[in-house]
Amino acid sequence: MVGNGLAGRLAAARADALVGRQPERAVLERMLLGSADAPVVAYLHGAGGIGKSSLLRHTAQKAQLAGRPAVQLDGRYLDVDPRLFEEAATSVSLQPGAVLLVDSFEQCQTLEAWLRDSFLPRLAEDALVVLASRVAPDPEWSLDPGWAPLFAELPVRPLALADAHALLAARGVAAQQRDALVAFAGGSPLALSLGASVITARPDVDARWEASGDVLTTLVQRLLGDVPGPTHQRALEVLAQARVTRESLLRAVLGDEVTAGVFPWLRQLPYVEVTSEGLHPHDAVRATLDADLHWRDPERHDDVRLRVSRATVQAVRNAGEDEALACVTDWLFLFRDLQGVSVLKDWRGYPHVEDTPLVPADAPEVVRMAQEAGGPASARAAAHWLRRQPQAFRIYRYAGTTAPVAFMTTLRLEAPLLPEDRAADPVVDAIWAHVEANGVLERGEHVNVRRFATQPDLDEQFSPVLDLMGRRTVAGELRAIGRAATFIVFEDTKSSTDHLAGWGLLEVCAVEVGDRVQYVFGRNVRQHGEEHWIEQATRAARAPSTGQPDSPSVTGELSRHAFEAGVLEALRTWHTPREFATNALLGSRLVPPGSQDPVTDLRAAITRALAALQVDSPSVKAHEALTATYITAARTQKAAARRLGVPYGTYRRHLALAKERLIGQLLRQLNSVVPAPPALPASGASSGG
Repeated sequence: MVGNGLAGRLAAARADALVGRQPERAVLERMLLGSADAPVVAYLHGAGGIGKSSLLRHTAQKAQLAGRPAVQLDGRYLDVDPRLFEEAATSVSLQPGAVLLVDSFEQCQTLEAWLRDSFLPRLAEDALVVLASRVAPDPEWSLDPGWAPLFAELPVRPLALADAHALLAARGVAAQQRDALVAFAGGSPLALSLGASVITARPDVDARWEASGDVLTTLVQRLLGDVPGPTHQRALEVLAQARVTRESLLRAVLGDEVTAGVFPWLRQLPYVEVTSEGLHPHDAVRATLDADLHWRDPERHDDVRLRVSRATVQAVRNAGEDEALACVTDWLFLFRDLQGVSVLKDWRGYPHVEDTPLVPADAPEVVRMAQEAGGPASARAAAHWLRRQPQAFRIYRYAGTTAPVAFMTTLRLEAPLLPEDRAADPVVDAIWAHVEANGVLERGEHVNVRRFATQPDLDEQFSPVLDLMGRRTVAGELRAIGRAATFIVFEDTKSSTDHLAGWGLLEVCAVEVGDRVQYVFGRNVRQHGEEHWIEQATRAARAPSTGQPDSPSVTGELSRHAFEAGVLEALRTWHTPREFATNALLGSRLVPPGSQDPVTDLRAAITRALAALQVDSPSVKAHEALTATYITAARTQKAAARRLGVPYGTYRRHLALAKERLIGQLLRQLNSVVPAPPALPASGASSGG
C-alpha cells in the first residue's frame, strides 16, 4: 500500500516537473489514442539531459491511464544480443496494445536494424514503440516505403525561454535568481534542475547562481557520456571555446598528427549541431565544458582559449578584406561575456547593413552627419579629411537604399604631419602632440586613428551599424603592418572606459571640439607587442560562464575581471621583468601617482597583500602554495606540491584559495586609496599613456 502510494506521488511529481514539449507530447498522445494517422514507432533523440527520459515517463503514465500495458527498458542494461532484448520485451509481443519504451537506446544501437526488420513486425496487434537515444535514427526508417508512414522522428531540442523559467518556478527558484541559471543552462532541463537543487538547498543565500564543482561533475557525466580518449577530450574543450569548430581549427589547435578521426566523432555527437559554417555545441554543453575545465584546471583552460585565439587571429590575417569580417566574428566570440561586445546580439529584426568604401557622391552626407552628431567643428574636421584621406572612410547603408546612415574614418598618420592637418582637427593635433612627446614613432612607422564612428540617429547603445564598425575596426587592428600605435576617439567616455581597458586602450587625452568634449584612447603597439596584446586581451576576457556581462569597474581604471586577470598575470610573469613591465595594474591606484618606479611599487603592493593573507591556518597554507608556485618559482606545480609535502589535489585547493584571497586583499588595498579628482586636459593637451 505504501509502495503504491509512493509510486503515485513520484509519478505526480514527475508529471508536474515536465514543462513544454507540446509538439512531442501531441505525437505521443495521438499514438496512445490509436489515431489513424499516428505513427507506430516514435524515435526521440537529443543530447543528454535534454528531457528524453521525462517524455518516456510521461508516455508510460499516459499509457497506463489509457489502459495500455507499458514495458520500460533501459539500453544501459541490455545486451547487444537480440535474444536477450527479445526476452526482456516478451510481454510486448504477447499483449495487444502494449507500449514498449526503450531509454538510452544509444547503448544498444547496433540492434536498430534487427529491431526494425525482425523484431517489430512480430509485435502484438496495436503495439507501440518509443525509443529514446542520443543518436539520430538510421535514415532507413524514412527511406523504407513500408516504415515511412509508421515512423516519427522527434528531435528533442532545448527548452524555450518561457518553459525554462516555468521549470525553475516549479522547482521553487525565486524570480531574481532565474536569469543567471537560465543563461547557463541553455534550455537543458538537467542543467536547470541541478542548478535549482543548489539554490533551493540554500534558501538563505541570495547571491547570483554559479555552478559548483559537484554540479559541474554531474553535468559533465550526464550530458557528455563516455569520451573515448584524451584527444577527444581536448577536441571537446576546443568545441566549448570556439564559436564554430571546423577541421582546420582542430588542426591548428591540436596538431595534424592527433586530430585524425576526431572531427567525424564530434560531428556525430547528439549535442552538436552541424551547420554550413561548422560544428556548434548545445549551449548547456558549451557552458558546462567551459565551467568544468576552468574549475578543474584553470591553466589548461587558459591555454585552450589562447590556442583558439591565436588560430582565429591567424585566420583573420589570412583572409581577404571582406572575408576577414566573418573571421573577426570567430575571434570576438571569445570576448562574448565582456560588456560592449555584441557578437551574440540577434540583429535579424533590423535592416541588413552594407559596409562600402566612400564614393565622391557620399561626401556631402558625411559632412551633414558629422555636423548632426558632433557640431560644426566636427563637420569641418570631417570635410578636411574627406579631401586629404578619402580612402580612410567607410560608408554604411541599409540594404536596398542609397542614402548613407553612418560613416567611419580610420586615419593613417605618418611623420612629418602637415601643419594644416593639425590646424584643421584639434583631436588629431592632440594625438600628434602625444605621439611626439612620447617618442611613439620610428622611421617607416605610422599610427592609426579611428577618428569618427558616427551614426547620428542612434538612440540605443548598440546597433547593427556600430557592430559592423566594431568588427571592421578589429579586423584592421589584427591585420595592420608597420603600425606603432592605435587611437580611438569617443564622445562618451563613461560607457567606454571599462570596456576599452580590457582591450589595452587607456585614456590619452580629452579634447574640446567646439562645444563638445571628445576622448581619445590609445595603445602603444610597438612597446607592448601585437601578439602580447592579443594574449593579454584573451586572458582578461574570461568571465563567468553564466553569460552575465562583465562587472562594473571596481578599480577606477579596470573592470573586476580585468583587475583579476592583471593580478594573475603579475604572478605568472613575476620572474620575467620584460613581461611584468607591461602589466595593466601599473596604471591602477595600486601604484602611487607620479611613481618613479611603477614596477617596484606594484611588486611591493602585491608582496604586502601576500603577507597580509597569513591570518589563519588555511590562509597560511594558501600563502605557502602561492609563494612556492610563483615567488620562489618551482619548476612545475607538481614540484611545488612535493616541496610543500602535500598531495597534488590538496596543493591545488590551497593555490586556488590563495589566488582568490590575494585578489580580495589587493582590492581592499586599492579601495583604501582615495584618488585625487581628475582634471580635464585643455584642448590639444595629452595626459597619460
